[in-house]
Amino acid sequence: MPASNTQDNTLVMPALPPDVDLDVVPNVAPPGEGLAQLEAVDVSCWFGERKVLDRVSLTMPAGRITALIGPSGCGKSTFLRALNRMHEMVPSASMAGRVLLDGEDIYDTSVRITRARRDIGMVFQKPNPFPAMSIADNVLAGLKLTGTKATKAEKEDLVEHCLRLGGLWNEVKDRLDAPGGGLSGGQQQRLCIARSMAIKPRVLLMDEPCSALDPTSTRVIEETMKQLAEEVTIVIVTHNMQQAARVSDQCAFFLAAQGTPGAIVEHGDTTAMFTSPQDQRTHDYVNGRFG
Repeated sequence: MPASNTQDNTLVMPALPPDVDLDVVPNVAPPGEGLAQLEAVDVSCWFGERKVLDRVSLTMPAGRITALIGPSGCGKSTFLRALNRMHEMVPSASMAGRVLLDGEDIYDTSVRITRARRDIGMVFQKPNPFPAMSIADNVLAGLKLTGTKATKAEKEDLVEHCLRLGGLWNEVKDRLDAPGGGLSGGQQQRLCIARSMAIKPRVLLMDEPCSALDPTSTRVIEETMKQLAEEVTIVIVTHNMQQAARVSDQCAFFLAAQGTPGAIVEHGDTTAMFTSPQDQRTHDYVNGRFG
C-alpha cells in the first residue's frame, strides 16, 4: 500500500479519496493461498551513499514468529521495510539482494508492488487507523486499496472475522459504526492488525507494534500475535527482550559496529538464543549489558 514518511520516520497509510465507495470495488486475481515462508538472501540497503545493512540472509519459516532484535540504529526496521518493498519509497534509498516469498523474488520485475504488499502486510509502530472512518470501514479499507470485490454479506463476515483475529470483536461489536479514531491506543493498534488481515496477507510484518502501548494493551497484542501465527507468518521488530522471549519462535540479533553497516550476528531458536547464545555479543545484549 502507498505510504509516506512523517518526521519521526514512521510510515503511515494515506487518507482515502473522498469519492471512494467501499461498496463498489473492482475484481482482481485472488492472493496467494496458505502460510508462506519468507527468505532474505544477501540483502543490503543504502540511504544515498550510506550503507546501513550489509548482506543479510535470513529464513523466516511459515507459520512461525520471527523476532528481529538489536540496539537502535542497527538496521532492523530498514530490513523489515525491505521485506515488502517499502524501503524503496524513501528518497535516495536503494537495495540489493533478493526477498523470496515461497521461492518467488518479490523484487522481480514480473511482480507488481501492489501484489507484494498485499501478500506481505505491515503494522507500524504508531497505530494509524483512518480516524474519521467507522471501525467497520477501517477493516474494509484494505479491500478498496487492493481492488478486492466482496458482497455486503461477505464484508460483514469479514469485519467480524478480522476483528476477532485482532482480539477486538467483543469490545466493539455493538459500535461498528463509531469512528476508529475514538478507540484507545491499544484498540487502535488491534484495529490496524484487523485491517491488515482483511486482505489475507501471507506474511505480517510488525515494527515495534507495542512500543507506544501500556502493559495491559501490550499483553493483549502479544496474545493476538500468537493466535495470528496460525494463519500468517509473522516478523516483528522489538526492543523489548522479554517480549521477544515471550512471543517469538526464533530470533535474529542485528548489530552495527561503529562505522560499519548493520548485519546479523546470530540467529536461531529463541530459547537457545536467550539461554545459550553462541556469540558473546548476543549474550551481552540479551542480558542487558548494552543497547
